[in-house]
Amino acid sequence: MAVYALGDLEPDIAPDAWVHPDAVVIGRVRLGPGVSVWPTAVLRGDYGRIEVGAMTNIQDGTIVHCTESEPTVFGEHCIVGHNAHIEGATIGDGALISSGSIVLNGAVIGAGAVVAAGCLIPPRFQLPAARMAMGAPAKIREGYEVDPAMLAGNTQKYHDNAMRYRSELRRID
Repeated sequence: MAVYALGDLEPDIAPDAWVHPDAVVIGRVRLGPGVSVWPTAVLRGDYGRIEVGAMTNIQDGTIVHCTESEPTVFGEHCIVGHNAHIEGATIGDGALISSGSIVLNGAVIGAGAVVAAGCLIPPRFQLPAARMAMGAPAKIREGYEVDPAMLAGNTQKYHDNAMRYRSELRRID
């Protein structure tokens, strides 16, 4: 795995977190227990801090950044889909940030909320718990509440898969 200190800024990675060898973690980044970071994801904590809560997965191609005044903080059991971009935002426990979505500075995504695929969450946007945002720019889907069963078990599946990769992944070129 490509884990880098930047001056005095060093990542803090829980012993049972897993970072794919082709992912990059730089600077002030904390990965909690059971976190998985997948191929070509980049977590760059150079200007501020990034915190990833227990059992959260950061999937392939995702970019996570922060600013000096706006850290990027993920709660526990979050799912971050392929090729997402999150910068200076707060993501509540159990939230889903779907593939290709962008969540920008100062946005707050509530617990159990869903950001739909390809959605653009503009700066300072507030998505309440258990609600869904769709579109670019995002709009809250009215009359719809996220069913917690929709996401149940997904973070455990990613954790189990990461443990499989930890023990079985081998380079053959």
